[in-house]
Amino acid sequence: MQTVDGSIHTPHYIDDEYYQKLVSDFSGWRRADREVTDPVFRDSCRRFLDLEARFLDEIRLEDWLKLYAPNCVYWVPSSAEGGDPRKEVSISFDDRRRLEDRIFRLSTGAAWSQRPTSRTVRLISNIEVYATDQLEIVMVRSNFQTTEFRAGETRLWSGRYSHRLRDVGNEFEILVKQVNLINYDQNLRNPSIIL
Repeated sequence: MQTVDGSIHTPHYIDDEYYQKLVSDFSGWRRADREVTDPVFRDSCRRFLDLEARFLDEIRLEDWLKLYAPNCVYWVPSSAEGGDPRKEVSISFDDRRRLEDRIFRLSTGAAWSQRPTSRTVRLISNIEVYATDQLEIVMVRSNFQTTEFRAGETRLWSGRYSHRLRDVGNEFEILVKQVNLINYDQNLRNPSIIL
């Protein structure tokens, strides 16, 4: 199936096998013996995260979506380190189709939760890069703080990102982005921005 940006993805690719792989991929990957120390490669990962943050801050959502693989997940768990989305409620668990729907809705100007549109600034720090069993895939962990201003109110979103990235030549694509909020167990008042 062809997507809005022209890429191809498999409809309904999220099945039990996908969930099992997701849980496995996000278990036990932060090991000292897997940490990537090459400064050039680490810097390329940092620049990629900076690019993603810039696209979101500038509300360039179509460009942001192009950073994602055709079969991807954007996941905001409601537990400390992710858990299992088959057994726990997630704050957000969006596949490619859902991300496209969200971007379309936000682009219409009719999304009540974004009237007026939020202004955001993202800070990303403490970036760590880890190798995986697949040469072209890395896991990147970082801390983030997003300041959101909307309708006279400022809100702070803080936590850790875990990106599962695939190296496709001299670029990366996001396979999974997991957003672990530090206040995941509190009343979040339905986040209306992409974290």
